[in-house]
Amino acid sequence: MSANGTGIGASVKRKEDTRFLTGRGRYTDDINLPGQLYGYILRSPVAHANIGGIDTGAAAAAPGVHAIFTGKDMEGVGGIPTGWLIHNKDGSPMVEPGHPALALGKVRYVGDCVAIVVAETRDQAKEAANLIDVDYQELPAVASIEAAEAEGAAQVFDEAPDNVCYDWEVGDRAATDAAFDEATHVVSIDVVNNRLVPNAIEPRAAIANFDPATGDYTLYTTSQNPHLIRLLLGAFVLGLPEHKLRIVAPDVGGGFGSKIPHYAEEAILTWTAGQLGRPVKWTCERIDAFKSDTHGRDHISTARLALDADGKFLGLHVSTKANLGAYLSTFATCVPTYLYGILFAGPYTTPAVYCEVKSFFTNTVPVDALRGAGRPEATYLLERLVDKAAVELGMDRVEIRRQNFIREFPYQTPVALSTTRATTTPRSIWRWTRLTGRASRRGGRSRRRRASSAGSGFRPSSRRAGSRLRRSWGRWARGPGFTNRAASGCIPRARCRCSQAHTAMDRATRPRSRRSSPTCSGSTSRRWTWCTATRPRSRSGWGHTVRARWRWAGPRSTWRSRR
Repeated sequence: MSANGTGIGASVKRKEDTRFLTGRGRYTDDINLPGQLYGYILRSPVAHANIGGIDTGAAAAAPGVHAIFTGKDMEGVGGIPTGWLIHNKDGSPMVEPGHPALALGKVRYVGDCVAIVVAETRDQAKEAANLIDVDYQELPAVASIEAAEAEGAAQVFDEAPDNVCYDWEVGDRAATDAAFDEATHVVSIDVVNNRLVPNAIEPRAAIANFDPATGDYTLYTTSQNPHLIRLLLGAFVLGLPEHKLRIVAPDVGGGFGSKIPHYAEEAILTWTAGQLGRPVKWTCERIDAFKSDTHGRDHISTARLALDADGKFLGLHVSTKANLGAYLSTFATCVPTYLYGILFAGPYTTPAVYCEVKSFFTNTVPVDALRGAGRPEATYLLERLVDKAAVELGMDRVEIRRQNFIREFPYQTPVALSTTRATTTPRSIWRWTRLTGRASRRGGRSRRRRASSAGSGFRPSSRRAGSRLRRSWGRWARGPGFTNRAASGCIPRARCRCSQAHTAMDRATRPRSRRSSPTCSGSTSRRWTWCTATRPRSRSGWGHTVRARWRWAGPRSTWRSRR
């Protein structure tokens, strides 16, 4: 940070709050297009059933109704894909059943999309949907991991025996077993990480428009990742080239992961707009959001830690069962594996780590990223285990962590990741002990009383860093990366250029992006909308620009020469 308080690490004043506090935010539900119609999604009221038939006669004759579409109408449309292909322990690929946008022949969870009714108004569409007669032939359902793995349990998909999607592992099992054989102490813990239901301030909404003259589609949607939606919706579902599909993500209104996946409603709306040649708008009601927005977590785990007589970690073994729901959402398979299992080394020098994850299909709402996506689950399980080890060995919970912390960087963990830095230092540990009153000379008694009444905790954790991680994950991800991008760099004459692509989502990403933009001494921070392509660096240390198409996005009064 420079002397004038600018650059990386400087405090940046938020500029976007005024319009939100004064009610001038622009959410998807605030957008209306000329000639738009309204769609209502009819959802399944049962968890598992064959569809014997759908009678739409009475609904089609209702006032204002323009069209009703069911799964048979969309039979030629691609299903909703998942973004990650996971392999089993034996190297075979996971089971990936089809996920039709509208249920075709069977519903598999309460909230499964059955039909869409398009009418002049939202109320007309909803009233007409209530007139649709669906013949649900109910089947036995499994709503939990225990029920899904029980002998003789109902099968969610015929192609997934025993309701198993994959049985995955990471780490060296032989080395981990050897560490437990040599251990003086073995500590184990069982943890149920319960299912979470998101509840954003603004429910999901979408408006799809089709231009018959150009064949272009435009979708306004409450998405935290419009780049991902365009990729999956265009390439995998509707079969559209990218230049024919535009995704617009206005103010999201809360998400924290639940608005990252590609939802069936987005595909249904876009396809329906193309069929009718008019814009179609849909807004999710709160009760439907609980039944359709992807849930989070739902793990049952057993973890064991091997230690020597001095409390040094020797090995860690984690066995987790994950509930994926009825269908595979965009990141459903990735969250309990590569966003979870590879973090169990944590900030510790555990020489042997092994993690195995077995995932199951159930007749419940699909699961995806929510509030951390793998990291909180791994950290909570690991730190609970370390706390229990401290109690059983009679050690201080800070001391047992301190003697097992990583001291030299970079450090290669036993589970794929390389740790490059740490902020948990002896100084930070000392500050924590003062906070809880253990090392305070003044007010220690009152501070201890406050700590005992409110509780105190100590939880170091490790975080994933994107770019280095993505290079090591290249062979695991399917297709292009799904992350937003930012590129920056300095050029001679003390000028800086920064290119960023991101959405505001539900947190203060805009001021953070300004804070992370580099500035050089004596120059103003510049907001460029594209970056240059350069050849490799020469001996002089500077690359040679082969393409430069910078566009200034800031106030015109601050524009300066590109050269």
